[in-house]
Amino acid sequence: MKDLHSKLSVSVIALAALSADNTPVAIDLQNYKSAELLLGVGIGGITFDATNKVEFKLTHADDKADGTAPDPGDFTAVDIDDVLGVAAVGTGGIIKSLVAAHPAAAAYRFGYVGGKRWIKVLADFSGTHGTATPLALFVIKGNGVDNPQANQA
Repeated sequence: MKDLHSKLSVSVIALAALSADNTPVAIDLQNYKSAELLLGVGIGGITFDATNKVEFKLTHADDKADGTAPDPGDFTAVDIDDVLGVAAVGTGGIIKSLVAAHPAAAAYRFGYVGGKRWIKVLADFSGTHGTATPLALFVIKGNGVDNPQANQA
């Protein structure tokens, strides 16, 4: 069996029942050569439709010119060339939209190949969400330049 454990690290972006936008966390990909986003969606708190929906927006950025972390306004939307596993990327970097009934839990994955150092994912809620929807979003950072990666147990 091959050792994948020593070649990756995991960051949590969101793990909660949400009924409004999350505050996106900037994930630093420095010293990793690959990244995979894992999105878990529980049973929809509402019946999603074109008005009452959740759109997951992926943005990315490099360091500022002085080498410090980017400001929130420095992040720009990804496009189709930056993401694997989707047929298209919507306006603002939309990689997944919940716009129809979601009666069962599901998992989705997206590969980030954009080449920038920082990424963020926003769960953008539109319409009325009287009941929260469970969401989990993880970033798996792989192929680290200094392996083995530290244990996270």
